[in-house]
Amino acid sequence: MPATVAEAQELLSSNLNMIPGSDPRYAFYATDINYGGVPQRAVVVWSKEMNERNEKTFERKIEKETIEAGKDLKKLMRKKFACIPDADNDLRLWQSSHPHHLLDNVRVVPVMEKAEKKRGRPKKDELLTASYMIQGEIKLNEEALIEARKNLGRFVLASNQVDLDPEVMLNYYKGQQAVERGFRFLKDKSFHVSEVYLKKEERIEALCMIMVLSLLIYSFAEWKLRQELKKTGQTVPNQLNKPTQRPTMRWVFEIFMGVIASAIMDGETIIKTVIHLSDPQKTILELLGSECKKYYVMG
Repeated sequence: MPATVAEAQELLSSNLNMIPGSDPRYAFYATDINYGGVPQRAVVVWSKEMNERNEKTFERKIEKETIEAGKDLKKLMRKKFACIPDADNDLRLWQSSHPHHLLDNVRVVPVMEKAEKKRGRPKKDELLTASYMIQGEIKLNEEALIEARKNLGRFVLASNQVDLDPEVMLNYYKGQQAVERGFRFLKDKSFHVSEVYLKKEERIEALCMIMVLSLLIYSFAEWKLRQELKKTGQTVPNQLNKPTQRPTMRWVFEIFMGVIASAIMDGETIIKTVIHLSDPQKTILELLGSECKKYYVMG
């Protein structure tokens, strides 16, 4: 659920009784909500790793805010006010603009100036005008920072399957990223499947079915190769020519570019050979098994 949704904002800003999960890196708070007229299970997830990342980002944010608050205070302290209420009003505006900071030792002091802007000290009976200026310092609003830090590392998951266990929901959420990454290849120009030149609905459906089946084979081949590499302790070179046990199938396709299969007729005998088969290619074929090896005439 996006953090901009009102229900999510309310949950993220609430003081919740988070329950630790079986994995100590996570804690959960589950509740039932009604969003868009649909009953849903909402789960607030606290992640230790996300909290650590957010903490670093938050510290950098506070450093920048402190610099900006100091600049704004200097501008405010150079300003002259006709009366104390005007100064107090600008102080309130400054405070609302900088919720993570407070003003310390604040004073509104009167300043007497000559009515006529002439040089020199004012004469004994010369008319003077009074104005007011602000003096003060800034400090961190520790209470506000404590409250803000409570929300670090949290995000909200929601599902219309209201009986889902929070940890199961988190696992589903993690799993969808793999699915989404898989479908990226449909938009990749390397595979030429992003263009659809069909009009009939049933043909478009048939093409989509073929694409999904292709993705299934693509994903299984990638999983199979990674499993075998891990099991055997072998590696293949990645794009930077460094060893990896987690190549993508797209990169495997790149590795196999340039392989040439030839068939030579020697009388009535056909001699099949494969040219330019490198060691990484042979390793990949061995790990993927005989069903792949047979297309490269490797026995």
